[in-house]
Amino acid sequence: MKGFGSKVLQGKIAQPIAFYVTGCKRDHFVSSLDEIESRIERLIENIRGSHPDWLCRRGCDSCCRRLAELPIITRAEWLRLKAGLLTLSAALRQRILTDIGSLAGATMPVMCPMLDADQGACRIYPYRPVACRSYGYYMQKGIGLHCQQIEQQVSSGLLDQVVWGNQDALDRDLRAEGEPRSLAAWIDDPLDGMHGGHALADKSI
Repeated sequence: MKGFGSKVLQGKIAQPIAFYVTGCKRDHFVSSLDEIESRIERLIENIRGSHPDWLCRRGCDSCCRRLAELPIITRAEWLRLKAGLLTLSAALRQRILTDIGSLAGATMPVMCPMLDADQGACRIYPYRPVACRSYGYYMQKGIGLHCQQIEQQVSSGLLDQVVWGNQDALDRDLRAEGEPRSLAAWIDDPLDGMHGGHALADKSI
């Protein structure tokens, strides 16, 4: 998910937190998906604590309606997202999968197939990928990864004291979880896809 912002932000960037496995010829960066998301949640809590009127909340779905690309996610993210899809009715799940397939070659931006447009909320919110969790709170090389509304607040100086998340560190954490792939590719994966050998039990029946 790419940001709209192009302004170099004046706020601070949170320093990355590293976890290492020792006892090898070389230390290897490791971080589980739960650890990554816990750090994201702590950063969000800190930002929202000092800015209780922060725009990112239920009903604010502008980023979901204007995806710059289909999510690129790791296997761990996909397995959890798949579990979320399996909580939906078979008919709704099939509609979402069909919509994802049709968007593979579509002109961007597009609306996320998981969005309930009437409610302005994600149908699988607890299972959403990292990009959805971090969007609106991170920056990369001085560029804010957020919507136009937050960009306006940045430009006006209202968010100068925000300690933004470090997207480069977050990307590094995710790479430790494995090579990311497109959502469409995971759906069709022969082992982990919706009809693969590791398919989860359908809990919606």
